[in-house]
Amino acid sequence: MTRTILDVHILHTVPPSNINRDDSGSPKTAMYGGVRRARVSSQSWKRAVRLAFRRTLDDSQLGERTKRIGEAIAERIADLEPTLKDKASALAAEVLKASGLVKKEAAAKKKAKESGQNPDIESTYLLFLSHRQQENLARAAIEAELTGTKLDTKQLQKLADTDHSIDIAMFGRMLADVPDLNVDAAVQVAHALSVHAVENEFDYYTAVDDRKHDNQETGAGMIGTIEFNSATLYRYAAVDVDRLHDTLGDVAATRQAVEAFLHAFTTSMPSGKQNTFANGTRPDAVMVRLRDTQPVNLVGAFEEPVRERQFGDLAGVVTAAAEKLADHTKEVEQAYGDPAVVAWVTHVGSRTAALAALGEVLPLPELVNAVGTTVADRLGTPA
Repeated sequence: MTRTILDVHILHTVPPSNINRDDSGSPKTAMYGGVRRARVSSQSWKRAVRLAFRRTLDDSQLGERTKRIGEAIAERIADLEPTLKDKASALAAEVLKASGLVKKEAAAKKKAKESGQNPDIESTYLLFLSHRQQENLARAAIEAELTGTKLDTKQLQKLADTDHSIDIAMFGRMLADVPDLNVDAAVQVAHALSVHAVENEFDYYTAVDDRKHDNQETGAGMIGTIEFNSATLYRYAAVDVDRLHDTLGDVAATRQAVEAFLHAFTTSMPSGKQNTFANGTRPDAVMVRLRDTQPVNLVGAFEEPVRERQFGDLAGVVTAAAEKLADHTKEVEQAYGDPAVVAWVTHVGSRTAALAALGEVLPLPELVNAVGTTVADRLGTPA
């Protein structure tokens, strides 16, 4: 069986920033190739992608990951059947318990209930359900209440296992209480790493009290420090198009999901400290390679960290990074006899021109459309 796997490789320069912090507030880092690298976790960038989906996809195509699942379904019950508004929270609790999605209430809600309150039920862990699945469960609760019929567990679980949203199909779902409803992820996202060594720095700042009397008071209203770094990152993600299609069950939906992901992964940015650093940049280069064997992460191009290269009076790492990525791509594919079936490149300016020979060079919107067309053709339906 011919497989369709998309490898997405991105070089992305980020100025002084702290977009993904560890438990002490420092920018995340990792050791790689014997030196300290800037790092942005895969979870952080997947969250940014899911938020970016809201700008390009309809609400009905998306999901919601929350412990407050009772609140979400109660709101839908009240909207669909206003006469049941006063009973919506209780009906949501019934349908969630009957489905097995909530077997044990969150401690805070259980305590509130014991004290005589009637709060919306909460799960003990984050539940990932599509908006259509939430609505289907709400309709089931309404029908059972209005007709006086008993909720059927198997039917409710079927409702929670169909109409999957694009983000669930891509990033997967694990339900600890109902493992039969788990969804395997079709997308892998690597932790972004800087292509060079990085040392975190500190920004010492002060804030002035606006009501301070200049002639009578001295000193700042507050002082503090923020840790930051700057880096050219190598970012990588792989999309198993076949698995995505298996979950979504439709070629058109799969194509739309692939195109939405490519655009969102390329242009999104985790939101940590954005107001402080205004670090919203676009990638220096994007390379998408379609394979029919397995995903191939090319981070090995940067195991030996890129050093600053002098260009007259200028210095930088982007040009050297692009050249190393281009060379490593050719070497890996030649060594293993595993060339890309087809490839596309979007790059900015001459610094990343070394990547132009590795695929069809297109502006990002045209690249996204070209990939979508190819995906639809390979799935067996004309684009």
